[in-house]
Amino acid sequence: MILSDKRILEEIEQGQILIEPFRRDCLGSNSYDVHLGRYLATYRDRVLDARVHNKIDYFEIPEEGIVLQPGTLYLGVTEEYTETHRHVPFLEGKSSTGRLGIDIHATAGKGDVGFCNTWTLEISVCQPVRVYVGMPVGQLIYFEVQGEIDMPYNKKKGAKYNVRTVKPMESMMWKNKF
Repeated sequence: MILSDKRILEEIEQGQILIEPFRRDCLGSNSYDVHLGRYLATYRDRVLDARVHNKIDYFEIPEEGIVLQPGTLYLGVTEEYTETHRHVPFLEGKSSTGRLGIDIHATAGKGDVGFCNTWTLEISVCQPVRVYVGMPVGQLIYFEVQGEIDMPYNKKKGAKYNVRTVKPMESMMWKNKF
């Protein structure tokens, strides 16, 4: 079941959902709009290796925006820091973003119960498009969980994305054993 606006507000009041900064006008009937943060990153190497720590270079989006180019994976970040202690958050792109040819995630649209961080965005574009800090890029939808949670993400020993950050995070696939 997807949480309604009233239910999201109740869960915020109870401390089960945290959104910083929270703006009431960003709350839809069953979702919360998130915005593009100040930092983007790109991988240094054109060929990535799943077994290697692929390094990234960070850069700030200037006031006049920045034109994203097709054929490059950009890692972005939400302005919003979120915590979810009893629900499963899903990040989806806004239709207005999609209509500009911007995809904000390739595969990582679901968070885990206990995810406490900003959201790294896997941004790709199908044609050149200028983006700006603070533009709405996605929306969070919260699902109820049936049953007790044994191990929330923020308590999981091997969780790779637990360090609070205002910058996008590169893939930590290299930490897996395969």
